[in-house]
Amino acid sequence: MEEYRAKTKIVATLGPSSSSYEKIKELALSGVTMFRINTSHGTKEEHAEKISIIRQIANEFNRNIPILIDLQGPKIRVGQIKEPIEITIGQEIILQHTKEEKNGIIPVDYEGIAKDATIGEKILLDDGKIGLRVIKTEGEKVYAKVEYGNIIKPRKGINIPGIQSSLEAVTTRDKDFIKFAVEQKVDYIALSFVRTAEDVKCAKYYAKAFGDVEIPIIAKIEKPQALENLEEIIIAADGIMVARGDLGIEMSPQEVPIAQKKIIRLTNIHKKPCIVATQMLESMIEEPIPTRAEASDVANAIIDRTDAIMLSAETASGNYPVEAVRMMNLISKSVEESQFIMTDLDVELIAELNATSQAIASSAVNIAKKIKAKGILIFTDKGYTPPIISKLKPKAPIIVVTTKEEIARKLSIFWGVYTYVDKNCNCLLDEAMFKKIDKLLTQRAKFNKGDDIVIVNSAPKLMSGTINTIRVHKIGEVV
Repeated sequence: MEEYRAKTKIVATLGPSSSSYEKIKELALSGVTMFRINTSHGTKEEHAEKISIIRQIANEFNRNIPILIDLQGPKIRVGQIKEPIEITIGQEIILQHTKEEKNGIIPVDYEGIAKDATIGEKILLDDGKIGLRVIKTEGEKVYAKVEYGNIIKPRKGINIPGIQSSLEAVTTRDKDFIKFAVEQKVDYIALSFVRTAEDVKCAKYYAKAFGDVEIPIIAKIEKPQALENLEEIIIAADGIMVARGDLGIEMSPQEVPIAQKKIIRLTNIHKKPCIVATQMLESMIEEPIPTRAEASDVANAIIDRTDAIMLSAETASGNYPVEAVRMMNLISKSVEESQFIMTDLDVELIAELNATSQAIASSAVNIAKKIKAKGILIFTDKGYTPPIISKLKPKAPIIVVTTKEEIARKLSIFWGVYTYVDKNCNCLLDEAMFKKIDKLLTQRAKFNKGDDIVIVNSAPKLMSGTINTIRVHKIGEVV
C-alpha cells in the first residue's frame, strides 16, 4: 500500500487554519482519511466551499474522501465576543443570554441559563479549562466567581453539569444543517449530545424527510446518560464517536479511559465504525511536537482497537495542522507495526452475523495470516462484508472494490480498509477480471507482481450477494 497510509484512519476538522485548497490538499496527502466540518462555527456558504474543495482534491488524486457534518446539538456556548476576554481567579463576572457583549456582560446563546444555574454550583467553559462558581442570579443574569482559568474565547462550550436533559435532541439549527448535509450529499452526520437511541432515530427521520436518503448517523457519546443506554444507541446509530471533551466534564476524568474502552469494544462487536476524539494532540495547537502523554493517548486509542482518531482544534485553528496529521500518522504506524496491536479478534465476538459470513470472514483472515498475504481483496456492492473483515483486525490491508462511489467513501473510515471504484467489475472472476485486478493492485494500490492476496467474493458473480467464496491469488499469475 501507499507508504504513508496507516490502517488507523485520521479525521481532521477544517477551520481557519485549514480552509484553503492548498492546505486541504496538504492535509489529504499527509494522511487524512475523512474531513470533519463543525457546524458550531462558520456559515453554510463557507462550509459548502470547503466541501467543493474536498471533492475537487478527491477527484484530482483519485481518492475516496468521506465528509462528516458535525451538528452543534443542544450545546450552550459563549456568544460572539469581539476579542478574547482575560479573567483572573476571584474575579466576579456576569453571564447573560444576549446576542452581543456589552457593559462587561459575557453573552451566552442559551436563554435558560439563569433558570438552570444554581447558587454554589459550578459552570465550566472551554472543555473545563475555565471553572466558575455561581454566586447569585438576578433576572436573566448569572453572577459567578472565577475559580480557575485565564481567558474566555468566543463560541467556546459551556457546561452546567447535571442539566440539559430537557433540551431537544435535534435543535432547529441542527435540522437546518441536516437539510444542508442532505443537499450537499455528504457521507456522515455526527449527532451531538446523544442520550438515547430515540435521539439517533430523530436525526435519521429528518435526514429522510429532507431528501429521502439514508445518511449514516455517527452518535457522539459525551454525556453520562449515553453510557447508560450505550448498546441501544450503538444499534440505532451507524457509527460512534467517543467525544471525550464534554464526557470528561460531565463525569469524573478518571472514569473516561474505562468508558472509552467500553465504548470501543461494544462498537466493534456491532461492527460499526468508532472514532476517538478530543484533545488527542492538544499541545500541537501551539507547538510543533506533541507531549509524550498525548502520543501515548493516541497510541492507546489504537491499541483499544478504534477505527479512527480525530483532530479538532489542532487542524481547525492550530498553528501546525499538517504537522499534527503527520505526527498522528507516524504514531499510528508505529503502533500498528508493534507487538502490542491485537489483531485477529475472535469472530464470535462480532454480533449479528450469519454462520456463512462468520465462517468465511474468519477463514479469510486466518488464511491471509498463515500465508502472509499482502492483502485481502473484497468485492462489494452494498458494503456489508468489509466491516466484518475490518473488525477482525487482520495484519494484511483490506482492499475493497465497489461499483458505487458513495459506498467507497463510507467504507473508507473503517480500520485497514482502502477503497477503489470500478463501475464495470460486477462480472465473473475470469481471466480478464484477474488481469484487471492485477492492474488495479499494482498501479493504484502499489502491490508488486508475485504478491499473494486473498480474494473474498460472491460466486458466480463478484457482487451478486452474500460472500461465499475465498480464493488465493498471486499477482501476475493468471490461470
